Amino acid sequence: MLERNNLHGSIPSSFALLSELELLQIFQNNISGKLSPVLFSNCSSLQNIDLSENFLTGTIPEDIGNCSRLWNLYLYNNNFTGQLPLSLANLELSELDVENNCLSGVLPSEIVRNLPELEYLHLSYNNMESHDDNTNLVPFFNALGNCTHLKEVELFGIGLGGKLPSSIGQLGVNLTALSLQENKIFGSIPLELANLSKLVNLNLAFNLLSGIEAEEMGRLSRLEQLLVSHNVFTGAIPSKLSKLAHLGLLDLSHNRFSGEIPASLGNLVRLTSLFLNNNLLSGAIPSTLGNCTNIYKLDLSHNRLTGNIPPVVASMREIRIFINLSHNHLEGPLPIELSMLQNVQEMDLSSNKFTGSIFPQISSCIALMKINFSNNSLEGSLPESLGKLRYLESFDVSQNHLSGTIPKSINNIQSLAFLNLSYNNFEGMIPTGGIFDTVTTLSFLENPRLCRNISGKLIDIPICSRNKLFHSIVFLIIFILVIFISVFLSTICCVIGIRRIRAIIHTRTTETVRQPTPVEPIHNFPRITYKELSDATAGFDGQRLVGSGSYGRVYRGVLPDGTTIAVKVLHVQSGNSTKSFSRECQVLKRIRHRNLIRIITACSLPDFKALVLPYMANGSLDSHLYPQLDTGLVSSSSDLSLPQRLNICSDIAEGMAYLHHHSPVRVIHCDLKPSNILLNDEMTALVSDFGIAKLVMTAGGENSGAVETGNSTVNMLHGSVGYIAPEYGFGSTTTTKGDVYSFGIIVLEMVTRRRPTDDMFVGGLSLHKWVKSHFHERMEGVIDTSLVRASRDQAPEVKKMWEVAIGELIELGILCTQDSPSTRPTMLDAADDLDRLKRYLGGDTTVTFTSSLGISSSTLSDD
Repeated sequence: MLERNNLHGSIPSSFALLSELELLQIFQNNISGKLSPVLFSNCSSLQNIDLSENFLTGTIPEDIGNCSRLWNLYLYNNNFTGQLPLSLANLELSELDVENNCLSGVLPSEIVRNLPELEYLHLSYNNMESHDDNTNLVPFFNALGNCTHLKEVELFGIGLGGKLPSSIGQLGVNLTALSLQENKIFGSIPLELANLSKLVNLNLAFNLLSGIEAEEMGRLSRLEQLLVSHNVFTGAIPSKLSKLAHLGLLDLSHNRFSGEIPASLGNLVRLTSLFLNNNLLSGAIPSTLGNCTNIYKLDLSHNRLTGNIPPVVASMREIRIFINLSHNHLEGPLPIELSMLQNVQEMDLSSNKFTGSIFPQISSCIALMKINFSNNSLEGSLPESLGKLRYLESFDVSQNHLSGTIPKSINNIQSLAFLNLSYNNFEGMIPTGGIFDTVTTLSFLENPRLCRNISGKLIDIPICSRNKLFHSIVFLIIFILVIFISVFLSTICCVIGIRRIRAIIHTRTTETVRQPTPVEPIHNFPRITYKELSDATAGFDGQRLVGSGSYGRVYRGVLPDGTTIAVKVLHVQSGNSTKSFSRECQVLKRIRHRNLIRIITACSLPDFKALVLPYMANGSLDSHLYPQLDTGLVSSSSDLSLPQRLNICSDIAEGMAYLHHHSPVRVIHCDLKPSNILLNDEMTALVSDFGIAKLVMTAGGENSGAVETGNSTVNMLHGSVGYIAPEYGFGSTTTTKGDVYSFGIIVLEMVTRRRPTDDMFVGGLSLHKWVKSHFHERMEGVIDTSLVRASRDQAPEVKKMWEVAIGELIELGILCTQDSPSTRPTMLDAADDLDRLKRYLGGDTTVTFTSSLGISSSTLSDD
């Protein structure tokens, strides 16, 4: 196995001499050139070929049919051309994945007809077509009917034409995923599709489909995801969809559905994402949607809905990504129940007929990043509490009837980048500071009673005029007397002040001669000298040493007031250590979260640099996972219980989610590992060591590369061995998904108590690959023995909950460590799933795991 080794060049023909070779795995390299037919001339032992994610070109040789024992063939993400070789029909393939190439020709009906053991067929993103000039899908689906073990069929993004034939219902009861999106399929969804009783994911989006047999679709009792967006469906939304009891994602957007939203959709209690936007729906929003308590994405925008927002819908606490009701005909006051959406990130109610005022309690929605209430009939003034929305990035209330002054508190929102208050009746002076120093006239159009400070040069609005009260003679006399008295008193004060200033200058000059020039302190941090730190640590005594690393050492110290501290002293001889000190100061002074280490102060001299941090009596997570015996050997058991491990994982996820999504300046940690996770007196986990972190401005989404701000650490490592995301080995840009990978490794360590650098993982095998290969066997050898023993001592019902929790943790770890960064979840997703898992382990057996992670869809109860 030669995967992920940055190999270049072509595959040598001499591999054909390895007649006993069973596995040929060279995926995720930079291999180029064509596949030589000689390579497969003597390959009767080959069972698995994985050449995916390279730069291979040319056609797939017909000689591959000589590999008579070949079971799995992975050639995806290359540049192969031509047609699939007919010799594949001679094999007994179980998995065939050639997606994302340049293959052409008609769908390989003759090949699949002769592959009865085929389970996974992935042909997506090629240039194939259906039979009869891309109009006939019948031959191909008839051929697929012979594949009785089929589990997944992916044909999306090919441009296939034709109607779905009734033979689609013969694809076998084992089929769980059918993906046909991004094609040119037209007509109705055949009722025979309902014969696929184990179907979990059905994606028919971006086609030309126009009909659906809802009565039959209700038989797909295990369906979890149904996507039929961007088609031409008409008529009412079938109420029978409510029979899909396991449905977590329903996307009917961008069609021509009309009529009312069926009240029966409220029966889909496991629904997490509901998209009905861009249709012709009318009537009121049914209050029964409030039964869908797990929804975190709700989009009903661009329809013709009327009436009020039902309070039970407005208070759906699980909505944490977005609620979009824009471009409808909704009316009435904004329901105060919206303030209960504490975790929602985006709220768009624009282009409706809402009246009343914006309630002050909106500040309870602390995670809000975008608010759009524009184009309504809102009145009253903006609440001062808006300034508490510290993560807000965009605020639009244009085209309303709002009045009063603009709250000064808005300038406290450091993250705010877009502000639109145009076409209202605001009055008074526009505040200064924060966003108001960078916005232009476009933010305040058609507010005739607004004026600006003389410094607001970017805003083409009149400067605020002074009050003209100089019309009365009496006032003029009083004014002159006040001026005369003020000048007299000011002269006396100036004389006294000058003498005082001279005395102060003389005193400070004397002190300057006696004392060395102090180092400029970090902004808002208390001063501390080298001598104070030396006294606190007994002269940096080795007995006080609590940790060391490549960039310095950490000592325990006690300040004169009795405060126990940790002093991180950097090796100033190392250029990287100096950069690490600078970067850690930049990060720590900008962040504040219960699961992130905080900085007390810092000391910086030309030959000495140190950070002063709170002392963590319980040490690092590493010391608890791998405790040392008196002999210096690692103990065979850990003192961490399963609930503690779960809480620690949740704490880490919460801290990292803040860094990635909510911090005033987004941060990529780049060195997440157990030794950098500290535990306080209450065993709460705090993420520490930001020496190689990246302070970034994201441009284009959460997966965007890091755009460095501040001093560069570009030449420093992406992390520690065993925790570095695989894409960094190919020179990929630093992204938040690298931290997600490191977090996934930590989660797997928490369950298995095996380091990713253990000897058994040297030479190609990795911790997450090893866990994944044994996970479904539920082998006790995978799970930490101390957890296994503790589980045996629990009551049967608790033991079951522990087994479920361990399984979910393993699946989360595997999902976070997937090779492709785009398939990993965000830290927000991970934190949400761990919160649900904590609630479950705490006794709430009604929680579900139908989150965006896609880990599980079943309710973890005894029903």
